[in-house]
Order: sequence, then C-alpha cells, then structure tokens
Amino acid sequence: MTKRERIAESILSRGPGKFPACYELFFSHFNAGEYYEAHDVLEHLWLDSTGPLAQFYKGLIQIAGGFVHLRLQFLRPMHPKDGRRLRPACRLLVLGSSNIRPFAPHHLGLDVCALCSLCEHLVHKIESSHFTDNPWNMEVRPQISISAE
Repeated sequence: MTKRERIAESILSRGPGKFPACYELFFSHFNAGEYYEAHDVLEHLWLDSTGPLAQFYKGLIQIAGGFVHLRLQFLRPMHPKDGRRLRPACRLLVLGSSNIRPFAPHHLGLDVCALCSLCEHLVHKIESSHFTDNPWNMEVRPQISISAE
C-alpha cells in the first residue's frame, strides 16, 4: 500500500469533522508521538494548498520534522547519526515557528502562540545546553490540539 493510499484509508475511516481530515489526523499522530506520520499526513494537504494556507501547513510540517529529530535522538543518543539530531531539530522548530507565527494568535482552531512558545522553549533548552541536552521525553510528550472556532 502506498503512502497516499494509507492516508486515504485513514481519512475514510474518520467521520466528518470541522476541519480537513488530514489536518485533524496531523494532531492525532503528533499527540501519539508519531511525528513522521503527522508530517506525512499534513504534507498530503500542503501539496494541494496555495498561498498563506500553504505557509501555515508548511510550518506545522517543519515543527513535526523537528520532533522527528528530537524523538530519534532521545531513543538513540549514542547512534552516529541520531545522536547528532539536536541542531537540525532546532533549525526546523525555528523555521516552523516563523512560518506559523503570522497566523497568531489562533488559526484553524490552533493556539499558534502556545505552539510557538513550546518550540521556543525547546530550542532555548537545547541551545543553552550547547546541544547536549534533549528536553523531549517519551513519557511526557507535548500535546497540541485544535478547538472549534
């Protein structure tokens, strides 16, 4: 089954929602710690978007990508490749925040300010440790959600 087919199957298994199904699935995957899957499902929507909305989706995809790096570094800190993922994680968190920040304070049910603050907090902790401390924790994963506007 291709990635597009898996995403289509996930969409069909969901009932109708207030927001696009891929957008809602992004948050489900993100909150489950499935950051790569969150990235994939939103990329599906981003590729079909234009203008400012595409920038918003791109920022969320970049943030999910930053969390992919944090998770992999946390799981295998001594691995030759995964152990060096804190710098790329910070770059993606900063890029993602800068892409969603223009939509603050809220957009499509997301508290943009809160997500930007989370990213800034993580980047600050990593940078202040000189890229040696990963604040991400499998037991206490960040949760982001959308609410009806």
